[in-house]
Amino acid sequence: MLHILGLHDSAWNGEFTLRGEAVHKLDKKKRFELQKKHIGFVFQSYHLLDDLTVYENLEIPLSYRDIPKKERESIVCDILDRFAIVGKKDLYPSQLSGGQQQLVGVARALIAKPSLVLADEPTGNLHPTRAAKSMSLVQGN
Repeated sequence: MLHILGLHDSAWNGEFTLRGEAVHKLDKKKRFELQKKHIGFVFQSYHLLDDLTVYENLEIPLSYRDIPKKERESIVCDILDRFAIVGKKDLYPSQLSGGQQQLVGVARALIAKPSLVLADEPTGNLHPTRAAKSMSLVQGN
């Protein structure tokens, strides 16, 4: 269901509207445009790109939205600070614990301030205190 709502899966029948758009009538390109501009994902298995640093993984959703590089730098630095992961920015996913990877996944989902965040167990690998703080950041996005 998350993949249908998040516009990852197009093999479904029926109708739904997202932000005033009749999704079932959109072609693949327009669905992707809608997705990249308005939807953030927190995956259960993180889906961080192994060959990119934390900073680079966070920057990717911004590049999809055509945000200028200087502005992206500012936004990434802000989210690193909000999630208290500044010290991890140059590390690769393999150098992070599962909880740290999950935190980066949540930060990546929120970085572009999507109007819809879809999450599959977004705090499953986090310490309860860190999970509560992360969820407050999701709600305050």
